[in-house]
Amino acid sequence: MSFVLALDQGTTSSRAILFDRGGNVHASAQQEFRQIFPQPGWVEHDATEIWATQSGVLHEALAKAHIGADSVTAIGITNQRETTVIWERATGRPIANAIVWQDRRTAPLCDELRAAGHAPLFARKTGLVLDAYFSGTKVCWLLDHVDGARARAQRGELAFGTVDSWLVWQLTGGRVHCTDASNASRTLLFNIHTGDWDDELLALLDVPRAMLPEVVPSSGICGHALIGGHEVPIAGIAGDQQAALFGQACLAPGLAKNTYGTGCFLLLNTGTEAVASHNNLLTTVAWLRDGQTHYALEGSVFIGGAVVQWLRDGLQIVRSATEIEALAASVPDNGGVYLVPAFAGLGAPHWDAYARGAMFGLTRGATRGHVARAALEAIAFQSADVLAAMEKDAGLKLAELRVDGGAAANNLLMQFQADVLGVPVVRPQVLETTALGAAYLAGLAVGYWTSRDDIGANWRVDRRFEPNMPAKHAAELRAGWDKAVARTKGWA
Repeated sequence: MSFVLALDQGTTSSRAILFDRGGNVHASAQQEFRQIFPQPGWVEHDATEIWATQSGVLHEALAKAHIGADSVTAIGITNQRETTVIWERATGRPIANAIVWQDRRTAPLCDELRAAGHAPLFARKTGLVLDAYFSGTKVCWLLDHVDGARARAQRGELAFGTVDSWLVWQLTGGRVHCTDASNASRTLLFNIHTGDWDDELLALLDVPRAMLPEVVPSSGICGHALIGGHEVPIAGIAGDQQAALFGQACLAPGLAKNTYGTGCFLLLNTGTEAVASHNNLLTTVAWLRDGQTHYALEGSVFIGGAVVQWLRDGLQIVRSATEIEALAASVPDNGGVYLVPAFAGLGAPHWDAYARGAMFGLTRGATRGHVARAALEAIAFQSADVLAAMEKDAGLKLAELRVDGGAAANNLLMQFQADVLGVPVVRPQVLETTALGAAYLAGLAVGYWTSRDDIGANWRVDRRFEPNMPAKHAAELRAGWDKAVARTKGWA
């Protein structure tokens, strides 16, 4: 029996999952790695640790399945998208820690570019807003702050990549330096209409073209990984949110999904049309496959499930993330407490790099339960803000929202999400849709799955959450949320 291996390199952990033809998980392994916070607003990862954990779980998953690499038909890669790595071509060593997508250190550079009038150019060519979230300003910062880096980059000695590029480089022993179109579209350096790196944008951010990876299709063999003496084709690459859209079988225009991971990411398939947003959303490449580029509208929430991690590690009011649902359910409502987790600024549709987290409505009667409930509700409120903007851009009312990611297993959160949206929330049987999407893209490229129909047939519903809160009460709750969000803006 053969399988497709998905490498899911996320913000807080690396995972490896083996899928069979039915889209079922055969074996998996996961390992967390360090989050590095050098100063407020800065977030870094050790890229060598990312590779060590990803390589480790790859072999662990094979061992759990009692198979060798000869039973792996193809590898699909999905990854945290905007996190930025620069390494030496000669040695493969990173020149500094990776700058994570949550990092806000380049907000002043974005301010300068906006003040100089460049925001419309970036929006027109990349579909993105000028924000520290994206890779381009992070590359610029590293070149300016690591001794000798800019000169070395111009001489072609350094390679830049998002995490997918870093993994492909390592898996192929430095033979392949590439990224797929979905990841390239998150850099502020890639023209989503021409499908190539853009010289005008490279000049504005002072990034040498010699550093850049080759842009390849999201589904197609780009190289081979040597595992246990066997060469396994790397046949699929997609940024985590685009992979989840594919894994949720949202393959036709008008279908949408929301992933509840470290952040929350709501994507709407717009087909082969790059729909420009007028409500502060992003236009992004969904995938490049069979010579066609497909696009999506995206709303990015920076802190989703990470707020639960903060309750666990920062406030220490729960010992494990799984305790949050019971604690939140210990109170009948939020007791007037609102938590705005703007720990890394606010993403869509606000795009305020200077917002900071805050809690409102505290009284002597507030308990751990109210804080826990406010944290879960904040995830749903943020997603509702994004969906409202998305419906305006697309000119439609969503019929249902497909959900995935770790926090989608939380029944209380999913029911509240349906209540504040006023539309059904549909959870599939397989929640690992990010990894599954990468597996599908890889498997389609090598004939493991033969068509989109195979993928659609694999998608099965676990539970459907119907809204049951009175619309008036939902509106009152959202008004309280809006009031709280407004007070966090421009804080830093």
